[in-house]
Amino acid sequence: MGVVRTASIGLVGLEGTVVEIEADLSANLPALVIIGLPDASLAEARERVRSAAVNAGCALPNRRLTVNLSPASLPKHGSGFDLAIAVACLAAAGAIEPASIEGVVHLGELGLDGRLRPIDGVLPAVLAAMRAGFRAVMVPTANLAEAELVPGIRAIGVASLRDALIHHGGTLEPVPVEPVALAAKPGAGTDAPEPELAEVIGNVEAVDALLTAAAGGHHLYLLGPPGAGKTMLASRLPGLLPDLGDDAALEAASLASLAGRPPVGGLGRRPPYEAPHHTATAASIVGGGSRVIRPGAAARASHGVLFLDEAPEFPASVLDVLRQPLESGVITIHRSNAVASFPASFQLVIAANPCPCGGWGSKAPGELVDACVCPSAARRRYLGRISGPLMDRVDLRLWVPRVTPAQLRMSAAGGALTTEAARARVVAARGAAAERLAGTPWSRNAEVPGAWIRGEGGLHPGGRATAALDRALERGSVTMRGYDRTLKVAWTLADLAGLAVPGVDEIGQALYYREGLPT
Repeated sequence: MGVVRTASIGLVGLEGTVVEIEADLSANLPALVIIGLPDASLAEARERVRSAAVNAGCALPNRRLTVNLSPASLPKHGSGFDLAIAVACLAAAGAIEPASIEGVVHLGELGLDGRLRPIDGVLPAVLAAMRAGFRAVMVPTANLAEAELVPGIRAIGVASLRDALIHHGGTLEPVPVEPVALAAKPGAGTDAPEPELAEVIGNVEAVDALLTAAAGGHHLYLLGPPGAGKTMLASRLPGLLPDLGDDAALEAASLASLAGRPPVGGLGRRPPYEAPHHTATAASIVGGGSRVIRPGAAARASHGVLFLDEAPEFPASVLDVLRQPLESGVITIHRSNAVASFPASFQLVIAANPCPCGGWGSKAPGELVDACVCPSAARRRYLGRISGPLMDRVDLRLWVPRVTPAQLRMSAAGGALTTEAARARVVAARGAAAERLAGTPWSRNAEVPGAWIRGEGGLHPGGRATAALDRALERGSVTMRGYDRTLKVAWTLADLAGLAVPGVDEIGQALYYREGLPT
């Protein structure tokens, strides 16, 4: 019998490449040889495939089997090629018809007993197979629900190698086995209950800033003493964002799948929320890995929110790796043998205390001489850990004071803005922006380049409306990037207010969001 072929998918970042699995049986000394730049775990597939075939009731012949993974120049890693290698070898040995496996992509790791174990990254792999023109994919039973999320391709779930051979026409009697289940991992699952915005007491100005950030896709900086509610506010932002569309939901689910947190119970429509601890490394934020490149928190937060609590406690080098993704919306990770790209269209929310002790500004509004014991130099040094270039990319900067007893009593009367009502306002504002930006590659105000606003787009209000902003640029209190970002925030405020064009009030409010922090 000639060379037998089937297919699998090799992932580099979120991009999948079709890998052709070729198997050739020859009359040389018995061996199973895998070539084509496999890594250590893939090279060990020899023993897994041999043992799994014996326990599936269809042992490999006592001859030389050569398996080639093509393209040979592409580095291949992981155990997800096991099933494809096994069916190709057994087809070469005559156990099944070669024609039955040619048009099917096979994904899955084999156990020594012949059962198939689930793998990470099934969703992006199936997406890559569908885009390459394949119409069928075979996966472990535990990954079937994930594979079925991809439209236009038939997903086949099998619990063991024996079941896979029977599906391909092998003359074997079915033997029921208990499928290997997905291991429970933190963060796996579908949409969790979202925190309610109405629970936020006082801080009306902060709630308005949240609405503005959600409506325009703007980044947000919250500064205030401990206990003021910064974390509570940040956790409410995802609830204000609209449901994800089909493409965004698939992309977010693919990133979660690569990170070992596959969707359970269907495709989630709510935006993701990532809040890494301040001990996180740069690799855990943007992604990386010496052998397998995995997405970091910033990539997993795509189409959602990345929240950095106690931001000055993060190493400066970790914070600054976000500067380029905030501009481009893409994270590119270079390794000696591969370059992987992940989307990074997240909203950044930064929260910080005003000083190391947290006491500065902790009294009632207007009483900023209080219990802080930090020298002014220590306070400047503490907040200076968040670099100027990073802060320049943050559109909204807000002081969050502690709640007063009067505000607490007023909250008992009710009337607070609910998450549902706030989301409706955000959806309406985004609809206005999308209508204005129809025919362009952008749909949110934060995505629009400043040069386009001031030039071809004709969205610069000009005249008296921008006089204060022009003066701020002249005296150097805002950069050119800050000038453009202030205009974008002003347009978002106009969309929320139902105005056709931002006026003096909207420009002034946007400028206050950029310059209004106490010093």
